[in-house]
Amino acid sequence: MTQTPDDTSPAAAFDPAHDGAKMGFADAMSYGDYLRIDTLLGQQHCLSDAHDELLFIIQHQTSELWMKLAIHELGAARDALLSDDTAKMFKMLARVSRILEQLNNQWDVLRTMTPADYTRFREALGPSSGFQSYQYRQIEYILGNRNTHMMHPHDHLPEVRGVLEAELARPSFYDEVVTLLFRTVDGDTAAMPAPQLDSPHTAVPEIQARWKVVYEDIETYWTLYELGEKLMDLEDYFRRWRFNHVTTVERVIGFKRGTGGTSGVAYLRRMLGVELFSELWHLRGEL
Repeated sequence: MTQTPDDTSPAAAFDPAHDGAKMGFADAMSYGDYLRIDTLLGQQHCLSDAHDELLFIIQHQTSELWMKLAIHELGAARDALLSDDTAKMFKMLARVSRILEQLNNQWDVLRTMTPADYTRFREALGPSSGFQSYQYRQIEYILGNRNTHMMHPHDHLPEVRGVLEAELARPSFYDEVVTLLFRTVDGDTAAMPAPQLDSPHTAVPEIQARWKVVYEDIETYWTLYELGEKLMDLEDYFRRWRFNHVTTVERVIGFKRGTGGTSGVAYLRRMLGVELFSELWHLRGEL
């Protein structure tokens, strides 16, 4: 039996024709205005008639939006660290881990695309490739994986190069963590190794030794211990993102060369060995 909504039902709570007129929708800020929905939904331009090209475009565009947010949160986390606001820093790091989890979940959608689906529009991509994502590179640089050779895909974009060069000119987020580590454990930074500003961070025995002190006395160094585990969470999700990228590419194109001239799966597999916070991983074998 169909019921007529009474005055207290959700259906009767809002009358678009009546209440909309009272609210002045024509003049007020709307959902679409605030989010610029028309602009956002107008940015998907397929270059072929392949059904799955729209999926491919939206997958990568939304990834870039999530990466934009990750950069925003990592910047806030670094600022919080420098101002000794550890509670805010922990919140931002936890959020970045959730963003990476969201990026991981997106691969499940893209993996519904078969090799036959991708072949229908692959030529339209030309030399474009995911390794040209400057936001992904910026995230790696912020976290400490500073492979300067990966600047070359952006040589034709002065503004982008400027952003990446500015990041390389300052200590990475992990460098700032190491500063806090030495300041807390040693009482000063006199014995702290110089930051690796323009090369990927590699394990340093002196840094690992301080982390060992923390992990063997977590009651005394609880904040640093919690920070170390937050970093492990973040890199765990980051590693899963790389792994899911590899398996998705292998599933769709096998061992063909990637667009943009990369070696495809072979290149991505090499990236699986990259460590962001080396000392925290190597420490596990000493505890």
